[in-house]
Amino acid sequence: MALVATAGLFAALPDSLLLGGRRWLLPLLIGGLLIPTELAHHYGQHALNQILGYVLNSALTLAMIASLAFLIDALPRHQLKPPELLRAAGALWATNILIFASWYWRLDAGGPHERSRNRGHSDGAFLFPQMTMDPDAKRAAGEHDWEPNFVDYLFLAFNTSTALSPTDVPVLSRWAKALMMIQALISLLVIVLLAARAVNVL
Repeated sequence: MALVATAGLFAALPDSLLLGGRRWLLPLLIGGLLIPTELAHHYGQHALNQILGYVLNSALTLAMIASLAFLIDALPRHQLKPPELLRAAGALWATNILIFASWYWRLDAGGPHERSRNRGHSDGAFLFPQMTMDPDAKRAAGEHDWEPNFVDYLFLAFNTSTALSPTDVPVLSRWAKALMMIQALISLLVIVLLAARAVNVL
């Protein structure tokens, strides 16, 4: 669902900000990779599912960075009208959240399949609050088998794009710190672009 939403957000961008300059190209790519990814998951081919997921996320990340570069290039030339700029910046900001939530979800503790094989979640790249709870308190709260799902990583990615840092979830691994720095930088660039354009208009 997150990747389908990402396709919709890319479709909201002007053609001049899209890699390849075609509105249908990225939705076609997402659909073309998403179908075999889901089929691999359905038939228990988890290694293939993970590889296809990495390819899909990598393609979307590159497309998002390219769109941001096109936006930066278009801004001083005044190629976009203010409504188009606002729509493009908002779409890229939301896309940034969804793509990096997908990265965290796919990479943390070996991915969703590996996490589901262990009873409870006690180790990974992120220290979720449930992981620090006393075992008795976890059982009393009905969280003894707790493991993070996509919403937990979406919340983490949302906080990184708004606060430009994690809030209640400390980051433990170096790869996760690197990804969060990239996500925060992209979010900051979008916000700075909007602020610069607003000052220019005033």
